[in-house]
Amino acid sequence: MSPENDRLDDFVVEEFTHAGYTYPVYRKGSGPGIVVIHEVPGVTPEVANFSRELVDAGFTVFMPSLFGTPGKAFSAAYAAQQISLSCVRREFAVMAADRASPVVDFLRGLCRAVHDELDTPVGAIGMCLTGNFALTLAVDHWMMAPVLSQPSLPFALNGRLRRALHIRPADLEKVRRRVQDEQLRVLGLRFTHDPACPGARFGALADELGEGFEAVEIDSSPGNAHNIPRTAHSVVTKDLVDREGHPTREALERVITFFQQRLAGA
Repeated sequence: MSPENDRLDDFVVEEFTHAGYTYPVYRKGSGPGIVVIHEVPGVTPEVANFSRELVDAGFTVFMPSLFGTPGKAFSAAYAAQQISLSCVRREFAVMAADRASPVVDFLRGLCRAVHDELDTPVGAIGMCLTGNFALTLAVDHWMMAPVLSQPSLPFALNGRLRRALHIRPADLEKVRRRVQDEQLRVLGLRFTHDPACPGARFGALADELGEGFEAVEIDSSPGNAHNIPRTAHSVVTKDLVDREGHPTREALERVITFFQQRLAGA
């Protein structure tokens, strides 16, 4: 993990407008399109490097910057600032159990634009605060590879919210139908002792989607074999250990394989 800022100068950046929102979108690569929805606090160097991994695997990455300063390095103070701001911004509904944040409408428009331009099915990965956004994106037929990495909304402050999926019931029903009728699959990633993404949430996903949901849960219990701290949260970015055989590296490789299976061969 680099403590330095990332200039992102190997990406092309253009503004995209949809549903009343305009955000810069960083683009790189060739091949089927994947929308990378960054975590708190923003497009950090680790998020950018994850996108570069996808580019190296043969994909075109579209990385919108929804909050924070693109390329700015992670710090606890920076993350706390962006969490506080997201709680009061109208684009995000951090306590909503049965509806998605309004900014998901923008992301659906971006995914459609990617599909229309590249004429391929689309993948997406949300992380942390944006993790469950990819579930709502899966209502659209062009979305064939949704990945939920440590999905953290709504904030898990009680038992009901721990199982909540941050999606409208009608949209969840559409996703269930796609699982049954179109063999849609949804991939989820989390650390087992991450309070921001409780096991109950993955239990709810399994209950709702059945065989359509694949869970990758990485042991972060005390004394685990890989010395993963209980504070581990960001599976493919900040807490990634880029070493062969490490569970986080294997999780990253599963994400890439999932995209290849669902997009490259479609």
